[in-house]
Amino acid sequence: MIHIENTTDFKIEADTAVTIGKFDGIHRGHEKILQKLLAQRKQGLQSVVFTFDTPPTSVFFRENQKVLTTNIEKRELFRRMGVDYLIEFPFYEKTAAISAEDFIEEILVDSLHAKVIVAGTDCRFGHKGAGDLALLQKYGAIYGYETIAVEKECCRNAVISSSRIREEVEHGSITKVNEMLMEPYTIYGEVVHGRKLGRTLGMPTVNQIPEPDKLLPPNGVYFSRVSCNGKWYDGITNIGCKPTVSGDEIRGVETYIYDFHEDVYGNSIWVSLLEFQRPEQRFPAVDALKKQMQQDIETGRAWHAKNHEI
Repeated sequence: MIHIENTTDFKIEADTAVTIGKFDGIHRGHEKILQKLLAQRKQGLQSVVFTFDTPPTSVFFRENQKVLTTNIEKRELFRRMGVDYLIEFPFYEKTAAISAEDFIEEILVDSLHAKVIVAGTDCRFGHKGAGDLALLQKYGAIYGYETIAVEKECCRNAVISSSRIREEVEHGSITKVNEMLMEPYTIYGEVVHGRKLGRTLGMPTVNQIPEPDKLLPPNGVYFSRVSCNGKWYDGITNIGCKPTVSGDEIRGVETYIYDFHEDVYGNSIWVSLLEFQRPEQRFPAVDALKKQMQQDIETGRAWHAKNHEI
């Protein structure tokens, strides 16, 4: 995959199929769009995902909104899907002011050489979101590209959207979240040194500090799966500030990986949350914490044995 970032000056000479969007929390609706996009390769078109390097709300409303999917996580997912080009377009006042018509002509047609544009029915682009599906279809007749409209996807009788998923993550409803996502809710990050209490207690864990803009669910214990060095392992993950042993306010992600004995400090791993187990607790002493950790691990083994297909 060719990754283009930090520039507005790019040009693809090959004929392309393009989709546009924020792609935050890559859900089943996004999956439909991406499948339509990748299907155009059978017509000899290169696939292009056009997205933004920062959420538009951070420019329009000066909000540092947490994201469901970080840029690093998006890149890996698009790479695995087989996308040919990923463009992370710089989003700031000047680029946000590009008119919808200029966006079509200068970017989609001239820079990306688009022959097919795959878009959701609620697609918006250009200054103040003036561009929509109807405008894409209108200009397609002028510039000679085809517009493929993709209807929204539903789950539990309601439309799937990033805002809906965000609400469920904030409520800790991970099973509902995962029903809507293309893949389970995943946290990517480097393994860092913690307090090594788990190792002292005979239950060594791996610790991550997620990207600052990553939205985390409520503090607590979750059944999980972990991707490390190209392999998947079952695990159980605690999200929180370790109230029993630490006064730190920094939220971390700590995972016990079953039957895992490798040294992975400095490596980056993927922790996929599968189901909420219990809220984070403060215990009166370390011995009580150890007893609960042992119980959580055994409960997790039983859960994974029962739900091995997830």
